[in-house]
Amino acid sequence: MTPFGQALRELRRRKGVTQRDLAEAIGVTPAYLSALEHGRRGRPTFELLQRIAGYFNVIWDEAEELFLLAEASHPKVVLDTSGLPAPYTAFANRLAQQIRTLPPDVIENMDTLLRKTPCPD
Repeated sequence: MTPFGQALRELRRRKGVTQRDLAEAIGVTPAYLSALEHGRRGRPTFELLQRIAGYFNVIWDEAEELFLLAEASHPKVVLDTSGLPAPYTAFANRLAQQIRTLPPDVIENMDTLLRKTPCPD
């Protein structure tokens, strides 16, 4: 599941809306919506995000958060390590191989470390 899929599922739950009802209202199939929620589809388009936000009539802050979660929800991430030292490529490959087996606390610790590291713009 992606961060966007989880947020969409929670939004539907809070509003009491089924996948079928939402899918029909925004012009997609229930199968597509299910795949989107489960992370088996890529990021939704901006247009689809607007239809979802409009359907739920969410306030701007909540819509913006939904849009940001969609940006961070591509289920098949590609890391470009070309031009970086060999240990960077080795780390990226090791992470790709082991990410499914990492316990949640390790993911949280890595995320905390990354958030504390300044990111060049």
